[in-house]
Amino acid sequence: MAKSTDNSGTVIIKKYANRRLYNTESSSYITLDHLAAMTREGRDFKVVDAKTDEDITHNVLTQIIMEEESHGQTMLPVSFLRQLISLYGDSMQSMVPQYLEASMDAFRRNQAQFRSAMEGAFAGGPFAEIAKRNMEMFEAAASAFKPKKEAGTASTGTRDDEVAALKAQLAGLQDKIDKLSG
Repeated sequence: MAKSTDNSGTVIIKKYANRRLYNTESSSYITLDHLAAMTREGRDFKVVDAKTDEDITHNVLTQIIMEEESHGQTMLPVSFLRQLISLYGDSMQSMVPQYLEASMDAFRRNQAQFRSAMEGAFAGGPFAEIAKRNMEMFEAAASAFKPKKEAGTASTGTRDDEVAALKAQLAGLQDKIDKLSG
């Protein structure tokens, strides 16, 4: 019986000749989308050819990137791809993987710092007062284009409702940002 994980907790995925992927941990067939989700969750996996036991993780990860790129989720600019291709066979080729890995690690650290700063901006940090003033100016500008209320109607109730609605929209957008970055 095949091991479902190796000694380091890495999930073993077997790829069969019919191109089906088998997760030995869950004892089920999975898709490239499942592997992409596992990657986003930080799960470590290794894809092996079921017949030869050859490690084909690199090829499968590249295939996932190609699938993502073909679905309109383009992240790799054409100029970057051209530069990358031109480095194959170059004397500096062996240095490229380490450079790209270090660059992505730095990007991840910066991304985490940026997220932390943005969360602080909306939670009483130094940008909170600026955001509050901007919202007040936006509300004042928006109210200038609204038709005047008839005498005898309470304008504070509707303004509070509008502010509450805008705050709800802002919270919804923050949730979407968190989901996209998570």
